[in-house]
Amino acid sequence: MIVIGAVLLILAFLTKIAILWTVGIILIVIGAVLFLLGSVGHAVGGRRHYW
Repeated sequence: MIVIGAVLLILAFLTKIAILWTVGIILIVIGAVLFLLGSVGHAVGGRRHYW
């Protein structure tokens, strides 16, 4: 999710499409939260870790 968000941010920067910028930021934030929850041992989506 973090990688997809970063790709969308780059595409938004190059094409100047605002909705891609917004979606990219949202995906990066969600990916970071899931990564942090998974790395500290909380179950995310029924799993002990999140890739």
